[in-house]
Amino acid sequence: MQSLLAQHSFIDWSLAFFATFVLGISKAGLRGIDIMNVTIMALVFGSKASTGIVLPILCVADVMAVTYYNRHADWKHFKKLMPWMIAGVLLGWYIGKEINEVFFKRIMAVIILVATVLMIWWERRKSNTLPKGDWFSGIMGVASGFTTMLGNLAGAFSNIYFLILRFPKNEFIGTVSWLFLFINLFKVPFHIFSWETIDSKSIFTDLILLPAMFLGFWVGIRVVRKIQNDNYRKIILALTVLGAVIIFFR
Repeated sequence: MQSLLAQHSFIDWSLAFFATFVLGISKAGLRGIDIMNVTIMALVFGSKASTGIVLPILCVADVMAVTYYNRHADWKHFKKLMPWMIAGVLLGWYIGKEINEVFFKRIMAVIILVATVLMIWWERRKSNTLPKGDWFSGIMGVASGFTTMLGNLAGAFSNIYFLILRFPKNEFIGTVSWLFLFINLFKVPFHIFSWETIDSKSIFTDLILLPAMFLGFWVGIRVVRKIQNDNYRKIILALTVLGAVIIFFR
């Protein structure tokens, strides 16, 4: 495995460690900042290969998150979104080898920005209910599953959904953590057997990077504790918008 280490420079590994540290912070509850992880890892390891490296680390981080926030999960919305997210993952897997990556990223950035505008509008209405019918849950669930399969980029859509519902901070984090633990584990076989982005080399890379995720999670927990609910909503919204801009120009 020495040859694997030598394939990337010291700067590459430093960026990868920083990106994994950011992932840990995100999974601890500072949702939206994970865009930095996705962007940096794609630059270091390549867009598609990086998804297979990041996914196992996400699964470990999800286990930590649900362990910490377990009692705060809202199972009603978990059950409402999960079938749609699974459908989105299957759609993303089916067309993942054919879609133009640049086109996908641009379209996704536009969708995130439009969804953010919708959330701001909903915020001004001071409403805590979703649009009538299941169409909104369906759209956001499919979009989350689709984008998480193609690039581990579903956070923005789940952020919008739960911010519109005005979920308190801990309920927000707990429910999203359970959703993505299940959906990320569901994605693993596709990456191993179909896309072949998870193999012994990617797992070895994960083992090298995991300590940075643990440190990030520890730091993130302490940061999130200090943030009040109202400020938390504003921070997540700002990070979501920033993420969409980064995706568009990446």
